[in-house]
Amino acid sequence: MSVSSFVDSNVWLYAFMDESSPKHQQALTVIAQPGVTLSTQVVNEVCNNLLRKAGYTEQEIRQTVENFRQRYPIHAVTLDDVRRASELRESFSLSYWDSLVVASAIAADCRIIYSEDMHHGLNINGLQLLNPFV
Repeated sequence: MSVSSFVDSNVWLYAFMDESSPKHQQALTVIAQPGVTLSTQVVNEVCNNLLRKAGYTEQEIRQTVENFRQRYPIHAVTLDDVRRASELRESFSLSYWDSLVVASAIAADCRIIYSEDMHHGLNINGLQLLNPFV
C-alpha cells in the first residue's frame, strides 16, 4: 500500500515550468509517485501562476485542470479546513495559506506534504512536511 502524499503548488510549478532548473526533474519524480493528492487551493495557485508567469492560454489552463481531475484525487477545501487551519496557525506558527494546505492534507488522510515553502522535517500530528529539493 502506498502512502498518500500531498503536493504543494510550488512543486507542481517546478514540474510544469523551467525545464532547465535542477528542481524540474525532482518535481517530476515527486508527482509521479503513487498516492499523490492535491486540493482546489493548489489547483488555483498553479493555474494562476501558469497564466501569469508561464503565459498559459485559457485553453491550456482548462486542459491542465482536466488533467489534474483525471489523474489525481483533489480535495475540495471546506469551511472545516479553514477552521482547522486557524488552529494549526496557533499551534505551529504557519502562514495562512500554508496552514490551509496542511489542513487539507490532514482532511485527505495524507501522511506527507511535499513543499518547498514549509518547515522541512516538521511533523504535525503524524503528517510529515518534506522539502523534496533539500
